[in-house]
Amino acid sequence: MAATHNVTEFLFLGLSSNPEVQKVCFVIFLLLYTAIVLGNLLIVLTVTTSRSLSSPMYFLLSYLSFVEICYSSTTAPKLILDLLAERKVISLWGCMTQLFFIHFFGGTEIFLLTVMAYDRYVAICKPLNYTSIMNRQVCGVLVGAAWVGGFVHSFAQILLIFHLPFCGPNVMDHYFCDLLPLLKLACSDTFLIGLLIVANGGTLSVISFVVLVASYVVILFHLRTQSAEGRRKALSTCGSHITVVLLFFGPCIFIYLRPSDTLSVDKMVAIFYTVITPLLNPVIYSLRNTEVKKAMKKLWIRAMKLDEK
Repeated sequence: MAATHNVTEFLFLGLSSNPEVQKVCFVIFLLLYTAIVLGNLLIVLTVTTSRSLSSPMYFLLSYLSFVEICYSSTTAPKLILDLLAERKVISLWGCMTQLFFIHFFGGTEIFLLTVMAYDRYVAICKPLNYTSIMNRQVCGVLVGAAWVGGFVHSFAQILLIFHLPFCGPNVMDHYFCDLLPLLKLACSDTFLIGLLIVANGGTLSVISFVVLVASYVVILFHLRTQSAEGRRKALSTCGSHITVVLLFFGPCIFIYLRPSDTLSVDKMVAIFYTVITPLLNPVIYSLRNTEVKKAMKKLWIRAMKLDEK
């Protein structure tokens, strides 16, 4: 049975209590969120409408960009609205819903990044069998497995936190509902629950990161036998993915491994993985990939011709 909750809503302290700073932050984060949505949506449209981007790598990239839009949308709109609100409040059920989708899309992204690393491994280490191993059906199954994995991970986290009683206080030093700040507000012993939460989220992040690093070590070892041109092309595609992996996993691992009394630092780190990383992903993949840039240019030309008509 679920615990009895005397608290029906939570109050966020937000990023700043200074009204002038909040107004500046409102403009900045509104622009950043708009760029996140438009940038990642551009990648999705480019991949789905371009015949030259039909390989599994771009199929997976389009799903990653879609997940980035969903992931940032769980926190950024609420943050932007709260910057102009006197009371930054969220209901208990709203908090649980936000918490679920943060971990759902975050977990899905972790699994998608792992699938993308496997795709690069097959493409570089088994090039002759690449199209048969990574066919569209297999890619669909792997993407579906990533969504299921994200759901299971998030459901487990919510199940752990929802059974905690919240009877006051209800002020959270954050700008969205997150697990560790919620643990601080529970009016019961949360040591065991905290360990289980860290074991679930931390283990997922660390193990996935280790698997990703190991896969790229194997890829780099395999590239020694290839030509200079082959190494350059392979490293170009892998470099984008490695950069995104480091940007995403670095803050996540820090959150789970840092001391439990540094919640104020967590807000700054959270901005990085909820806003900055989703913003940088489309930039990284488009600027470092000639095929994506060419496809975007063609998409832009087609759009201009339609406008002229």
